[in-house]
Amino acid sequence: MIQTQQVLSSLCEFLTKPDKMWSLVTAPFMFSFVVFFVIYLLIGRKRRTLMMCYVVLFSLFFAYKANGLLMLLLPATALVSWWLTQRIHGKEGRVRSAWMWTTVVIDLLPLLYFKYTNFFIDIVNDVVSTNFAPLSILLPVGISFYTFQAISYTVDVYKGKYTEPVSLLEYTFYLTFFPLIMAGPITRAETLLPQLKNPSPITDRSVYTGLWLIIVGMLKKLLIADYIAQYNNWIFDDPMAYSGFENLMGMLGYTLQIYCDFSGYSDLSIGIAALLGFQLKENFRYPYQSLNLGEFWHRWHISLSTWFRDYLYIPLGGNRRGTFRTYFNNFFTMVVCGLWHGASWMFVFWGAMHGVGLIVQKMCKRWLDRLPDHWTIRFVSFALTFTYVSVLWVFFRADSMHTAYKILDSILFDFSWDYFIPFVSRRTTWVVFLVLGYGLHAMRERHVERLKEWFVRSPWTFKLIVLLIVLQFVINFRQNSVQPFIYAQF
Repeated sequence: MIQTQQVLSSLCEFLTKPDKMWSLVTAPFMFSFVVFFVIYLLIGRKRRTLMMCYVVLFSLFFAYKANGLLMLLLPATALVSWWLTQRIHGKEGRVRSAWMWTTVVIDLLPLLYFKYTNFFIDIVNDVVSTNFAPLSILLPVGISFYTFQAISYTVDVYKGKYTEPVSLLEYTFYLTFFPLIMAGPITRAETLLPQLKNPSPITDRSVYTGLWLIIVGMLKKLLIADYIAQYNNWIFDDPMAYSGFENLMGMLGYTLQIYCDFSGYSDLSIGIAALLGFQLKENFRYPYQSLNLGEFWHRWHISLSTWFRDYLYIPLGGNRRGTFRTYFNNFFTMVVCGLWHGASWMFVFWGAMHGVGLIVQKMCKRWLDRLPDHWTIRFVSFALTFTYVSVLWVFFRADSMHTAYKILDSILFDFSWDYFIPFVSRRTTWVVFLVLGYGLHAMRERHVERLKEWFVRSPWTFKLIVLLIVLQFVINFRQNSVQPFIYAQF
């Protein structure tokens, strides 16, 4: 009897208490997802209304665990955004445009308040020498992602890119779908809603592809990113306590960490959606293999870069209004992209320097196009691009310009290969994970696709063994707690 009461008490606490560490990679979610998935299969996708209600309820529970009562902002956004967007249908001219802009502004208001209020207060304090105290504001997890998803739907309806009628339940499913809440991918209505309106049966291929992505995601996030994060944190917390070589390793470590952390989480999101029978678009395509900065942004966080392209860069005029305007549009878009990542001048600088890099690339395009397609040229292009991106990640991660300057100054003026052997001997496992992470990233896409196909077609017993081995590695190398997901703060 006592044990039963304890179990019920623990269950009640789990269901009612928010968890700041809650995400797709935590054990409590994984256990709850197994229970959810079994019931999901029993309901089936053919009973569409019941299935949508069930998934929406679980999604709201997921949002509550991550945000507490701030999760109410998500269904409120869904309701208001859907209702306002419906007003666009049947309208023409300025009235249609007015409804679109009204919806977009209202969608943006919570994001602007929660994310940028204190940033604005700091700017006012600096400009007019006031001393307004910052407000105690807790940023809702995932607000940037579902806000952009809501805006994309409204604009697509306004432009006639998505004309199918959408019920409130369907739209709520679309905006609250739990694999997408915390970190996207930012999914367009044209990708998810048709699959919701005409659900296809869950196939073995869909399930096994999802399982493959989940395994890859765990390897990236829980094994590589979480393990190498511990050393990277030491470097960025106190760079002057380490040599130039150690600072270089921290820079390379963070460059790999942020990729494995975010792309791993995206793999988990897409993989879980695949288990449920929904096919989402890839979000990363080996970005560090890029030969120029433009290619990097076609491969990195694809859902975000295409969002800024379609809903900011092109509406600003894109490359259709002359050379200067093209350069300005590139620069402005990247500054906004930096500010989207966080209310900090460090993010603004990071975005601005990516904008400058894209401008320089466009300015040199005619000359670059004349270079021969030789392996030497390709290697130099890769090295320059990777170096530029890695250096800018220092500003992305550092808490101040001073910290970023100290790291780069140490690498440039206090570097010695004498630290190589001692470093490898003291941090062998870290170096192994670093080499393993970059080695896996260097694989050809076609080879990875072949490996995935081989896994999908392999016997289920082999898949189970692989999953158990990966889980064992994660358990053996995990820290006291899972490292916070980097992009959850954005």
